Amino acid sequence: MKVCIPTTENGGIDDFVGQHFGRVPTYTIVDIDTNEVTVIPNTGEHMGGAGLPPEFISKTGTHVMLCSGLGPRAVHLFEEAGIDVFVGAQGTVRDVIEAWRQGRLMEATDENACKEHRLHYSHEPNI
Repeated sequence: MKVCIPTTENGGIDDFVGQHFGRVPTYTIVDIDTNEVTVIPNTGEHMGGAGLPPEFISKTGTHVMLCSGLGPRAVHLFEEAGIDVFVGAQGTVRDVIEAWRQGRLMEATDENACKEHRLHYSHEPNI
């Protein structure tokens, strides 16, 4: 099973969780069955690229997204891709995976999505 965490650099398992999901420079993917760690760049629109993080992250085989928070649109896009999202992550990638395993992160919902994205999201058609 692969988990993905938005990260601040290219530090792998010891990197820190980025606080702004769509604007982090990297995403760290950990296969918790094999302990393989892969760091991918954020190539999304917010970083001058194309597409949205849920689109390119879903292509990595990720099953679970662990992050500090994200907007409702991203939550829905991950759900559509079959990726479970948990919020409340802080610390290093290693810390976050342990917190998730211990049930200390909350499943993402419309109610606990980042508030600054709600107004924008509510005006999005067909989402």
